[in-house]
Amino acid sequence: MAQKNNTEFTIREYSPSDEHVIRTLFRDGLLEHVYPAFFRAMSHPDHIGIALSISMAGYVLGGSSYFQALLFGSAWAGLIYYCCHEIYEGYVLRRLSSDMADIQAHYLENPDNGLWVAEADDKGKSKVVGMVAVTGKRCTEEADRFDDCNGSVFGGAEFGQDATDGSYGEMSHMVVLYPWRRKNLGTRLMGKALDFCKDRGFSRLIVDVSSPQSAAISLYQKFGFIQTSSHRNTHSNRWFSKLARINVKQMEKFI
Repeated sequence: MAQKNNTEFTIREYSPSDEHVIRTLFRDGLLEHVYPAFFRAMSHPDHIGIALSISMAGYVLGGSSYFQALLFGSAWAGLIYYCCHEIYEGYVLRRLSSDMADIQAHYLENPDNGLWVAEADDKGKSKVVGMVAVTGKRCTEEADRFDDCNGSVFGGAEFGQDATDGSYGEMSHMVVLYPWRRKNLGTRLMGKALDFCKDRGFSRLIVDVSSPQSAAISLYQKFGFIQTSSHRNTHSNRWFSKLARINVKQMEKFI
């Protein structure tokens, strides 16, 4: 049932008619992190030093050619951008071929899973401007945990089971379109995910988020999430993660 949060947004459960727009929103929401990840990586002192060294090598090898220096430096920057893009694009493709391949079966037919969309009035028309998903994990499913992201991206190490039955919720696909950010919509979507976990009896909510997603990390911290671990298992080539300097932060909140 749809729930009015205020006069601007409506948060409701996913319906089959949302399939195309949700997949597009998910893909665009994840890929927008490529540029921030690239600039963040290139601004690291190690990468700045390497870029200057490579540019100098091009300058010398080109016979004091500034063009050659620029060409060599651009090649290095292009490699870093490629690594960043492959990490996020690879994650999108994995999710589109797993839970997002059959949204009806994964999120609507399993009572422990949920997917919600946020709608806003855009020039008199209702437009989907945000989304969030929760996948429930029960007892023995602990070892089956896998990647998550924009909200959360990537997945990795396992968490120890709770003192109860070990059940928890795993949040993913937290996306808000740019024009509707800074309007408290992310907070409302987070509240929906937490309420769902409480209703299902989950003792905690877990999310994985890539290090360049500073806004998402700040939102999670605002809600009391704490970082429990960090790793570079982005399920891409391990050198991509090293060159892009992308870590996956695992955060959780007890409910």
